[in-house]
Amino acid sequence: MAQVEATTQRVIEAEAERVYDALADYAGTRKTLLPEQFSEYEVREGGSGAGTLVHWKLQATSKRIRDCLFDVTAPTAGQLVEADRNSSMVTTWTVTPAGTGRSKVVVTTTWDGAGGVGGFFERTFAPKGLGRIYDAVLAKLAAEVETAK
Repeated sequence: MAQVEATTQRVIEAEAERVYDALADYAGTRKTLLPEQFSEYEVREGGSGAGTLVHWKLQATSKRIRDCLFDVTAPTAGQLVEADRNSSMVTTWTVTPAGTGRSKVVVTTTWDGAGGVGGFFERTFAPKGLGRIYDAVLAKLAAEVETAK
């Protein structure tokens, strides 16, 4: 098995602390940022940053639905890590200042991919598909924090 990685980033016209707080608000803001590929969103423990346990289903393709149960940690300032209890999937959100009143958000998801021909297609196409999904999340995040200044 080879590790598969998908990375997406965006510069947002809002302070890094404001952006991070919106991402860390699993009980409120986070649900509103999710596009149609996400369903059955539920905070099971916590709700704000580290210590949160959150569930959702992610339909990355018409045939592939992942049932995800994420433990959230915050190993460093400006970072949230979501580790799926049901798979090897780990998503890391990193928010850093990018000049006055701006921040850069990088989201990286990794998982252990399949082997063989199926693994080749997964490594080739899954990062692009997941990238489009997280582009939509980042666009909604930007709209949320930029208009709420």
